[in-house]
Parts: sequence; C-alpha cells; structure tokens
Amino acid sequence: MKLSVLFVIAFIIGTGLFLYSLIYEPYTLEITHYNLKNAKLSGLKIVLATDFHIAPYSFEKKRLHRIIDEINNQNADIVILGGDYVNGHTTSSAMPIADIVAELTKIKSRYGMFAILGNHDVMYGKQAVIRAFADADIPLLQNSNTYIDTPNGRIYLAGVNDYSEDVPDVEKALAGTTAPTILLSHSPDVFPKVKQPIDLMLSGHTHGGQIVFPLVGALLVPSDYGQRYRYGLIKENSNTLIVSKGLGTSLLPLRFNCKPEIVVIEFE
Repeated sequence: MKLSVLFVIAFIIGTGLFLYSLIYEPYTLEITHYNLKNAKLSGLKIVLATDFHIAPYSFEKKRLHRIIDEINNQNADIVILGGDYVNGHTTSSAMPIADIVAELTKIKSRYGMFAILGNHDVMYGKQAVIRAFADADIPLLQNSNTYIDTPNGRIYLAGVNDYSEDVPDVEKALAGTTAPTILLSHSPDVFPKVKQPIDLMLSGHTHGGQIVFPLVGALLVPSDYGQRYRYGLIKENSNTLIVSKGLGTSLLPLRFNCKPEIVVIEFE
C-alpha cells in the first residue's frame, strides 16, 4: 500500500477520533455504582457529582439540566457536590455562579445536599461562590463538618478547602466528629494526609485523566501522586477513597475513553 494512502487513512481515523472526543464523549453521561459494606451506614445511598465546569453557553445549560435530572433519578439520601462548578477560572469563561447554583437547588435528596469548593471556584472568585451557596441555602463545608440524623443514627460529613488553591485542614475539618464520618475533598491528594479512621472519602479533580489511551493510560493527571489517585475505589491504611471522573472538561474541551459520570454509592 502506498504511503500516501496510509497517510489518508491515518488522517481520517485521527480526525474521527478527535471529533468523537470533542463533540460526542464530553456530552455523554454514565452512572457509576459502588456497593460498600459498612454496617454503620447500611441502607444509605449517596450521590457524588463533581467537576461540572459549566461554560456560558445555552447548550451548557442543557447539559446541566440533564445532570440534575439524572441525579434526581437516583433518589439519593444524600447528594454531595464536589466542587469546580465554573468553567475555566474567570467570570467570562463560565456561566455566572449564581445561575449555576440556582439550577443546583433543583436537586432533590432525602437528607440534604452538601458542597465543597474546587480549585476553579477559588480562582473564579471564592467569596462570590461562597455567597451564591449561602443565598441558595446549600451547606458549604470549608475545613468544617456537620451532621445529619437518620433512623440508623447520626452521620458526620466533613469537608476540606481545596488542596491546590486554598489551605486544606483535615484536623480542623474532622474535629469533634465520631464514626460514621464521610470526608469530602475536591482533590484526592488530601487522602494520605488523613491520619484518623474515616468511613469514606469522596473526591474528584482528576477527571479520571480525561484523555485515557488503552494500554498507555492517562496523558495527564493533576495530582502530586501521578496515577495513584487517578480514578475509582482506592483503599489505603484502612481508609477508603472514591475518585470520580467528574462531569466536565478542563484545559482541553476533550474526553476520550473517560466518559463523564455521576457516582452512586450504596452501603450494605
């Protein structure tokens, strides 16, 4: 086969993969289920939605509506919002945070919805994001904790500030908590710094690598630990971490072999 023909074939395949990664995969949506054994949390269903990255376009609002509809379809007991609601890091690159949060108030859950901030939220304007969540009466955990009372007992939720753009304080966030406790951190890099037992930690930030090639793996993982906390269920030092692939894109508007996801966690 002539070299020119091979070049044409490679060009067609490459263009097809690029278009797939640009206009198809980023707008798909998976529901990823985890079943964990924990008697103290038995029967509880948690939904984790993180890394929305909503840009200021009408089709992005439709994407947000679809995400919210899918979250509500899960009939969650608790919904966790894991940060990075805005796209980019400026007001011009994102839908106004007040508009995003107004849509998020349509999410339904049995015991409530709880949020933390991501690095893009801090860069966008931390105080503006805090104010939007306060106005919407959505609890925002910032190196702090709260609790909910369920028929099976009290559950603590603790959240730390962002790892890369703020100052996370795990000890402060967990102060006064008792088991069962779920820790929220936008970045999974906080995980090895957790010295006391927790029942579960939930994170996002990595986007699962966003562009993941078979055999090779992710080209870039925004973590000090490389691939170690890229994605999925991770157990270390008797603690458990779940890292979501998230819902949006960052740096490049592409996803390949790494579809956006909503995470559903059920305890047996």
